[in-house]
Amino acid sequence: MPTREKLPGTLKRSPKKAQDTYVKAHDSAVKEYGEGERAHRTALSAVKHSFEKVGDHWEKKSKKGPSDAKAAGGRGTPKKTAGGVDANASKDHLLSVAKKLDISGRTKMKKSELVSAIQKANGKATRKATKK
Repeated sequence: MPTREKLPGTLKRSPKKAQDTYVKAHDSAVKEYGEGERAHRTALSAVKHSFEKVGDHWEKKSKKGPSDAKAAGGRGTPKKTAGGVDANASKDHLLSVAKKLDISGRTKMKKSELVSAIQKANGKATRKATKK
């Protein structure tokens, strides 16, 4: 069972509610599937339902629900994940996240380009936080 010390780094830097969601879902998934990658993926999926990745941490979404086509379609769908970015959010919301992350050229980007740029910025922020 994951303890607060064994949480992924992005969750350690996130609100307690996001951590609690992960731990509870992980514990339940371990009972169902056993310890391992599937339990981790299940727990992260639960986090993505209520939180979105912004930089190197997770923030509460304004509206619960699947964050991308992969989450909406389930495990067997061939769709791709947006890596924690709430791709189902409005363009205005994505623009505000891009502004927080200081993504240049954001105002001229299409929604899909914003999602990709936010994913890239999130990865960069996470790598930077991990090096500390």
